[in-house]
Amino acid sequence: MIHATAIVDPAASLAEDVEIGAYSIIGADVSIGAGTVIGPHVVISGPATIGKSNHFFQFSSIGEQPQDLKYAGERTELVIGDHNTFREFTTVHRGTVTGIGKTVIGNHGLFMAYVHIAHDCVIGDNVVFSNAASLAGHAEVGEHAILAGFSLVHQFGKIGEHSFAGMGSALNRDLPPYVLASGNPARAVGINKEGLKRRGFEADTISALHKCFRLMFKSSEKNNSEIERLSAKHPEVERLVTFVKKSERGVVR
Repeated sequence: MIHATAIVDPAASLAEDVEIGAYSIIGADVSIGAGTVIGPHVVISGPATIGKSNHFFQFSSIGEQPQDLKYAGERTELVIGDHNTFREFTTVHRGTVTGIGKTVIGNHGLFMAYVHIAHDCVIGDNVVFSNAASLAGHAEVGEHAILAGFSLVHQFGKIGEHSFAGMGSALNRDLPPYVLASGNPARAVGINKEGLKRRGFEADTISALHKCFRLMFKSSEKNNSEIERLSAKHPEVERLVTFVKKSERGVVR
C-alpha cells in the first residue's frame, strides 16, 4: 500500500489501509485516517490530522508552513475531516499563533486543481472550490458554498452557506448565505436559486429569500417590517439578515 519510493516519517501515524504513491513524503506529526489515498509526488507536513477516505492527487502540498511573514516556526496545525478530494497542485497551509492556530476543513469537499487555502481558514462541509479558487488567510467558508474557477477571497473574508461566487469573482467583502455574486470587484447578482433547488429547498423559501434580497440589496427604500415578517417565517431569511448585520467588513452589493 506504500510505494517503495515514498518517504514516511516514523513519527507519522497511518491507518493500515492508507495508500501512498511513488515519491510522496509524509512528515512527522501527521495522522491519516482509514481509506485515504495519497497519489504520487504529494507532500504532507505536520502537525496535521487527516480523517477517513480522503484522496490527494499528485503534486498537492498539504499542511505546509503558512505564507505569513510573522510566522516564526510556532507549532500550529491543519485539521481535515472525511471524504474530501484534493486535486493536482492544491496547497493547504497550517494556522498561525496570531490567528486561531489551525486551518480547518470539514467533510465531503471538492478542491480542484491549483486551489489555495491559506492559514487559519475554516471551511465547512460539502463545498466545491473550482480550479485555482483561492482563500487568503483567516477566511471562513460555509457549508455547500461554491467558488467557481479563479475566484479570490480577501483575508478575513466570510463566505456564507449555500452561496455561489461566479468565475473570476474577486471578493473583497463578505458574501452572504444563499447569494450569488460575480465580477471584479464582486457584485451581488441574486439568490442562488438553482443551487437551492438542487438541494431540496422549498419554492416558498427560495421565493422569500429572493424577496428579502431585493429589499435589502436592490431597493432604494428599505421595508424593515416586511424583512422582519419574512425572517420570522423563514429561518433561512433570518440567517441571511443576521449575516449582513454582523458583517464587519460589509457585504457584496
